[in-house]
Amino acid sequence: MKFYLKPSCTSCRKAKAFLQEHNAKLEEVDLNKGLSTAELDALIGERDYKLFLNTRNELYRERGMSKNPPPRNEAIQLMSEHPNLIKRPILVKGQKIVLGWNPEELEKMV
Repeated sequence: MKFYLKPSCTSCRKAKAFLQEHNAKLEEVDLNKGLSTAELDALIGERDYKLFLNTRNELYRERGMSKNPPPRNEAIQLMSEHPNLIKRPILVKGQKIVLGWNPEELEKMV
């Protein structure tokens, strides 16, 4: 499973500890290092890209993205340039994905 996280993020640390307690084998991807637009596009796939936007992020609030979300390509470009704009953590197992700290959904993946 791929686990996208920001090491300093509390939710990411909680999710990582939870997954380790369940003996999950994780391939970690540090979001601080950023993802290319191609990597983000592949990660999001056919899903609603707006689910990947971190609603707590300052840029999200400044731009009023809740009422006026940017088009997909622009959102992906912004997430690539501003990794804090990506909702985290993200756990990917095959075609399944869990966004954010959600113990019930994470448990289904292990």
